[in-house]
Amino acid sequence: MALLRGINVGGKKRVPMQTLRELLAGLGCGSVRTHLNSGNAVFTHPSAGAEELARGLEQAIERELGFPVTCMVRDAGELRRVVDGNPFAGRDVDPARFVVTFLTAPADPAAVADLDPEAYAPEEFVLAGRELYVYYAEGIRDAKLAKVLTERRLGTAGTGRNWNTITKLATMAEETAEAEAAEASGE
Repeated sequence: MALLRGINVGGKKRVPMQTLRELLAGLGCGSVRTHLNSGNAVFTHPSAGAEELARGLEQAIERELGFPVTCMVRDAGELRRVVDGNPFAGRDVDPARFVVTFLTAPADPAAVADLDPEAYAPEEFVLAGRELYVYYAEGIRDAKLAKVLTERRLGTAGTGRNWNTITKLATMAEETAEAEAAEASGE
């Protein structure tokens, strides 16, 4: 799965989803599907690693469209771990206000150690390796955490998706992996 940061927002950095599918196919990806118009793609690839695919896609976008875009790539298993690792599971959390930020590299837990959770309540966050789970209980527009959980503080770039999008992408990734496995076994 590829997640593109900051595209198709406010008329800037326009990446048509058909173009994204074609660029991924050009990198050797198969079964490419996109979700929404915000840079979410699910695909298969026979051998490339996540970092290699992310850099290749970034280079292809810049070459073809003329602007830089940061890309994060995760495999179906990693995405499943993100879903299964939901720190707010079992709670009444609005999925539209629950965002996971996928980071290009793990953030140092010390970067957020000085944040007093009580000062940001009812907002909550959990940093887990290359993902930052944030619940913006009253919405993101005026959220206090959105102003402090920045790339500068975390020391790495990231792109966020709400929980509805993440669970849909996880389902799409699993369906794609199952279809590829069935095709490989001749079913």
